[in-house]
Amino acid sequence: MRLGVLASGSGTNLQAIIDAVEAKKLPAEIAVVVSDNAQAPALERARKHRYKHICLNPRNYKGREEYDAALVSLLQRERVGLVVLAGFMRLLSRYFVREYEGRITNIHPSLLPAFPGLNAVQQALKYGVKITGCTVHFVDEGVDTGPIIAQVAVAVKEGDTVETLHQRIHSAEHKLYPWALGLICRGKVRVEGRRCIISD
Repeated sequence: MRLGVLASGSGTNLQAIIDAVEAKKLPAEIAVVVSDNAQAPALERARKHRYKHICLNPRNYKGREEYDAALVSLLQRERVGLVVLAGFMRLLSRYFVREYEGRITNIHPSLLPAFPGLNAVQQALKYGVKITGCTVHFVDEGVDTGPIIAQVAVAVKEGDTVETLHQRIHSAEHKLYPWALGLICRGKVRVEGRRCIISD
């Protein structure tokens, strides 16, 4: 499976995926890493590991549709079979989602459907939940509404701040995301309605 990883920031989930690929725990190859931020450390991670990496600057395009058309064209040239969102901070257009329907994954720092959208960790703390976590899901045209592939729970501790809780959730993400991608790459995930059925 050829992966196209989209990242806007530090790229710690990208690094977890790179480590899994290079350890042969994830049966995939990273075809390209794309960022909308030229200064994203994720691009440096890709360069260090000698993966193709490109910045597509949104300022060079007239709008979201034009940007996404360029992104789709790039991913198609690289023969990407699965689009992996790893901290990509742009909302994907309906056009993009339809072009890669059923072939886009995302990881979100909450137990969806709780706390979708931005600031999920802050939302969880403010709400007072005792357990939160992270979710790998397929991307549809909504915001964090696609079928759930896998989840891991993370306990909220007394005295947690956004930073301390987010750090523990990140640690869980780095294990969960490569594992869930491995299920997809091995053909173990089937979507029926809203449910992802995982086969042995």
